[in-house]
Amino acid sequence: MQVATGKSVLNGIAIGKVKVYKAPKLEISEALIEDVEAELARFDAAREKAIDQQNALYEKALIDAGEDSAEVFSVHAMMLEDDDLLDATKEIIQTQKHSAEYATKVAFDNQAMVFAEMDDPYMKERAADIYDIEQAVLNNLFGIDTDSMQGTEPCILVARDLTPSETVRLDKSLLLGIITKEGSSNSHTAILARSMGIPALVQCADVEEDWDGKDAIIDGYNSCAYVEPTADLASSLKKRRDEDLKQKALLQELKGADNTTIDGTTIKVYANIGGPSDIGLVQQNDAGGVGLFRSEFVYLNSKDYPSEDEQFNAYRLAVEALAPKQVIIRTCDIGADKQVDYMNMEKEENPALGVRAIRICLTRKEFFKTQLRALLRASAYGNLGIMFPMIISKRELRECKDLLKECEKELLEKGIKVGTYSLGIMIETPAAVMIADELAEECDFFSIGTNDLTQYTLAIDRQNAGLDPFLDIHHPAVLREIKMTIDAGHRHGTWVGICGELGADPALTETFLRMGIDELSVNPVSVLPLRKLIRGLDLSKKPEDQE
Repeated sequence: MQVATGKSVLNGIAIGKVKVYKAPKLEISEALIEDVEAELARFDAAREKAIDQQNALYEKALIDAGEDSAEVFSVHAMMLEDDDLLDATKEIIQTQKHSAEYATKVAFDNQAMVFAEMDDPYMKERAADIYDIEQAVLNNLFGIDTDSMQGTEPCILVARDLTPSETVRLDKSLLLGIITKEGSSNSHTAILARSMGIPALVQCADVEEDWDGKDAIIDGYNSCAYVEPTADLASSLKKRRDEDLKQKALLQELKGADNTTIDGTTIKVYANIGGPSDIGLVQQNDAGGVGLFRSEFVYLNSKDYPSEDEQFNAYRLAVEALAPKQVIIRTCDIGADKQVDYMNMEKEENPALGVRAIRICLTRKEFFKTQLRALLRASAYGNLGIMFPMIISKRELRECKDLLKECEKELLEKGIKVGTYSLGIMIETPAAVMIADELAEECDFFSIGTNDLTQYTLAIDRQNAGLDPFLDIHHPAVLREIKMTIDAGHRHGTWVGICGELGADPALTETFLRMGIDELSVNPVSVLPLRKLIRGLDLSKKPEDQE
């Protein structure tokens, strides 16, 4: 068995035989031409055909992956009309007397290098778009048919890289998964794979050509692939895949249905995610939005402080891909059980009660403002909610809001667009519960973090397994705090949700709905089972009368 690791762009399991795709090698001659007009005509014909192909791919992607993902092909079609790019290509044909193939290669490569050398990671990625349309024109000039790259049998497709055009051309009914040696989790190909619900690994350096025809498994949950897996491992992962398939079957039954009880009570059901790789799961499981985007993944996955642009690209990806659904992004929640070396945090005797989350941010304000600017920039691309964790006082909340306004002013003065956004906090300490009325006056929403609220209420370290016998996750004190928070929020027009583990606890769903909770945010795979449970409740009956 061979184990290959990469970056997962969709949490899922794919099992099947490998088909290794080798891009055709194009031999481009540097020989000079005699008939310039004929060569210009060849280039124009190939370019016009490429535009038609990009428009056709837009229509296909619209069906397979949705409007946001399809938009890249409209952009590609416009790029093929770009005067600068066309003039540069034709100039090489006319003055240097090179072939249409040579001119296309040189002119398009030069344009791609301009993007590749930009500092902005998002703009840097756009070099791939230039290479994509370059390949489309060259394929037409060479008469290459790319529709046969996949073969006729279901397979896990392995390639050095795939352009967005190649990805969308694939027959989804035969595509089990994708593994690429190159690429990135922010590329259009990764976005399309997520949108199409296809398990995929990128930056898998261990890809080998001799995998062709071998049995393999992509484990998107653990960002690896197994080639010729052992029987025990294959059996285990097949069970995980079958569980995923059951979720998909449930999706077909409940997709588009309301989260409404028999008596007509409707609640929002959102998803908790750890980063852009979970976007596909949000879409697959038909979550109404994202109730908790854990932004700390940006910090935990970086070797140094992530830049404003790096953060902006991650947040924009989620907000833009899921628009118009709401995406609530929690600001940095590093500390306690989540540490990063480069932040040089002092060792604490009791980190759960120490410098963590908003306490770090308010003592390292420039660090905090970097994230706030990234969030504000992302707000222009969709429906964003900004949520502050570990707030225990009105003073802290107002200080956060002041910094946010300061950042907004800085961006607007630079001519950078800022969209509308909602503002909320996590309620995860007894202190926050006790002053919830005051905090609600300053917020659009509350999200109750039941994991920490339980820990701090019961004085039980949730990282200490030895205390499990003393831990009652249904403790009446915690449930009363939840009810108190809901009531306080509603008194001030603030909606209230739950994003902790209790939100997915089926034993408490009816209790929460009777309390008046507005939203439950859960692991994506829990969205549909929760919807099914909600639709079977009748709150007009007494609890003991429920079946």
